[in-house]
Amino acid sequence: MKSMKRIFLFLVTALSLVLILSACNTENTNSIGENNETDNNGEEVSNGDNEVSEENEASSEPIVVGFSQIGAESGWRTAETQSIKDTLENDPQFELKFSDAQQKQENQIKALRSFIAQQVDIIALAPVVESGWETVLKEAKEADIPVILLDRRIKVEDESLYTSFIGSDFILEGENAAKELINLIGEDVETNIVELQGTVGASAANDRMEGFANIIDENDNYNIIKSQTGDFTRSKGKEVMEAFLKSDGENIDAVYAHNDDMALGAIQAIEEYGLKPGEDIKIVSVDGIKDIFEAVIAGKSNIIVECNPLLGPQLAQAAKDLMEGKEIERWIKTEESVFVGAEAAEAALPDRKY
Repeated sequence: MKSMKRIFLFLVTALSLVLILSACNTENTNSIGENNETDNNGEEVSNGDNEVSEENEASSEPIVVGFSQIGAESGWRTAETQSIKDTLENDPQFELKFSDAQQKQENQIKALRSFIAQQVDIIALAPVVESGWETVLKEAKEADIPVILLDRRIKVEDESLYTSFIGSDFILEGENAAKELINLIGEDVETNIVELQGTVGASAANDRMEGFANIIDENDNYNIIKSQTGDFTRSKGKEVMEAFLKSDGENIDAVYAHNDDMALGAIQAIEEYGLKPGEDIKIVSVDGIKDIFEAVIAGKSNIIVECNPLLGPQLAQAAKDLMEGKEIERWIKTEESVFVGAEAAEAALPDRKY
C-alpha cells in the first residue's frame, strides 16, 4: 500500500514538472517571437537590427535631380552641361535626368512638368529667359520639389518659387568689362563702342548690358553707338558685326560682347573687313573659354571677364544639403577673375577646363 502511494506521488510530481517546463518554454518562445526573427540559416536576428537595415537602405537611395538645360549655343554652355553630368553621373549618391531645351522656353516648361510627374527630388533650371515661369514653378512648389536656378536668374512675383540661385554677378561682369576697357584705351580717348548682346530677355544679357552702361555712362568720351543681339552664338555674332562694320566700319573703336563666342564671330568679321581685331578694334568679352584665351594670346582680342560654368560641384553640395534638411544660401556665388592682355591669358590657359 505504501509502495502504491509512493508511485502515485512520483507520477504527480513528474507531471507537475513537465507542465512547468512546458509553460516556461512557451513563454520563452513568445518572447523570441516578439523581439527576434530567424534568418535563412536558422539564426535569430533582432527586429531592431532590421529596422536599422531598412533605414540604411532608404538612405542609400540616390538623390534624383532633374536638370533642364537651355541648349548648347556656346562653348561655355557645353562646359556647364559637362560639369553637371561629370559630377552627378559619377556620384552614386545621385541620379541625373537631363533635358536639352534647344533654346526654347516651351521645351523647358515641358521638361519641368515631366520632372514633377516623375517626382524627382530636386529640379535644376538654367532658364533661357527671365519671365514666364510662375505657373510651372507653382506646380513644382505644390509637389514639394525645390528648384535651384543655374547661371541665369528669373523674374517672379513670389520669390519662394525657387530655393536658390547658383551663378555669377552679371552686373559686376558688365562693370568690370567697361572698367578694363577704359583702362586699356584711356579715359580721355574718344571711343565708339558696338555691343553684341546675348539672348533677348535672358538675365545674363540684361545684367551685362546694365553693368557695362553703368560705367560707360559716367565717361563722356565713351559712347555705345550700336547694340544688337547676337543670341550668344558665334555665327550670329559674326553676322551682326558684319552689319555694324558695313554701316559704321570707320567709326568703331571697340567691341563689347556679352560672351566669347560672339566675340570670336566678331573677330572673323573684322578680319574679313580688312582690319586687325585687337589692334584696330579693341575687344572685350565675357565667359573665359579656351578659344578666346588663344585669341588674346594671338593679339586678336584684349580682355576676358571670366564667368565660371563649372557649377556641378556646387549644385551637388546644395542638393545634398537640402535633402539633409539644411538651409542653403539664397545666392551661391561662383569665383571668377579678369584677364587683360596676352601675358595674363598665356599664364591662365594651361589651367582652363573649358
